This record gives sequence, structure tokens and C-alpha cells, in this order.
Amino acid sequence: MTILRRGSSGDDVLELQRLLRLRGATLPLTSHFGIQTDAAVRAAQARYGLVIDGIAGPKTFVALQIDGRQPGHLAAADLQRAADKLALPLAVVRAVNEVESRGTGFLPDGRPAILFERHIMYRQLRLAKLDADDLAKGFPKLVNPARGGYMGGASEHVRLAGAMHIHRDSALESASWGLFQIMGFHWLRLGYASVLAYTDAMRTGEPAQLGAFVRFVETDPALHKALKTRKWDTFASIYNGAAYKANLYDIKLARAYERYQAEEQATV
Repeated sequence: MTILRRGSSGDDVLELQRLLRLRGATLPLTSHFGIQTDAAVRAAQARYGLVIDGIAGPKTFVALQIDGRQPGHLAAADLQRAADKLALPLAVVRAVNEVESRGTGFLPDGRPAILFERHIMYRQLRLAKLDADDLAKGFPKLVNPARGGYMGGASEHVRLAGAMHIHRDSALESASWGLFQIMGFHWLRLGYASVLAYTDAMRTGEPAQLGAFVRFVETDPALHKALKTRKWDTFASIYNGAAYKANLYDIKLARAYERYQAEEQATV
């Protein structure tokens, strides 16, 4: 689904406006996401207990369609708890949630959003003292020293299931999980009892996925410091890797932070 925000236009915006009117908002059907639509979206997000950011993604649409927030979706209070835990301004956590999260931690069928990394599977198999090279010859789409093979969406669970037949723990460690795409192999560093305990937690809801992100930041002093000092380029480099520049992650984070900071100051 297209993510809609201020400045968007077209049939998707028109459908959003229809849903907002259905739920009591007073605004014209213009097909343009302007100030009135932004205010109506924020009001709906506040009413349903969603993250209030004025961005209409899958969770906002679902809430409008069913007139309520689905259990397991991230709420504004979850972001505040994360900010308190990390001793960061709420605007920082809101910016990271906007830029670095997938928008939703689950697929439409209820399974957590994942991305299986075959090159990580190759590495984890070697760490498990298994013959990764031989397995790569037999299952190159699942075990491979090179990145690739992505299928996206529910098909990533098909890839994961195939990899689990080779070696369960290595497979679970080789997928990124949930809203913030935290890799399974970080389970020990994050304080989970096992990779299975970590992935089971990621299946329970977006608050648990945010909790994993909080642990990820807490256990990386450089990452935590970058957020505390608003060094967005440093944070993006550590979190996203060298590709952060091409995707403008640091610029997007800075702009989102400034926007949320201005909003919060305006309400004081």
C-alpha cells in the first residue's frame, strides 16, 4: 500500500478522505492531502491510539476501516516508553520510527515482516561448523556467499522455511525481523535466551519489535551516543551501512526530527 502524507494526491488520497469522513471528519473530497486531511488523520490516529504522525499507512487505513486499532500495533505510548528508556527526546524516537521502520511489523496474514539473507545463512552455517560450501552448491537460493535471492512479502517466509530444513537456528538468525529489521543473530547481545525466544517475541506484536530496537541501541554505545547528540550521519552509517548516503537516511532523519521537535514545542 502507498504511504500517504502531506503533499500526496490521487485516488488513494480520495479513498483516505472518504474513510475519514465516514468516521466523522469534516473535510472536502479533494484528492489532495493538505492541511485539513493531515489534521483529520492525526485526530483519527489519536482516537485509535496509534502513533500520531499524520502519515497514513496500512495501520491507519485498517483502523479507519474497522473503526479501531488492531491488537499488536504500535501506539504513541510505546514510543514514549522507548524514549524514556533510552533517555532521548520523543522527537528522536518518532523520527527513527518514521524513517527506519517498515511502517508495519506484520504481513496482512498476521506473520511478522521478515527479510531472509542467504549470505548471512552461509556465514551462520560456517559458525555452526557445518559445510556451508557444500550446502551452497545444493541450495544456492538459500545458502550463498553473495547477497540476493530476495522475493519479498510472504515469499520470504517460504525461503525461511526452506532454510530451517537445513538448520533451524542458523535460518532464524539469518532473517531480519519486524518493524526495525533487527537481525536474528543479535539475539544473545540483546539479552534473549535463544534465537527462538527472540523470534517468538517478534511474533507477539510491534511493541516487542520496538523493544528489540531499544535493546539494540542500548547495547551499542556509539549508536546510542549518535542519537543523543543528533549525529544523524553517524547513526545512519552504523544502522544502515554504507548505503545510507544513497538512500539519504541521514537527511530524512534530520528532517523528521526537526518536524517532530517543532510540533512538540508548539504544544508546550
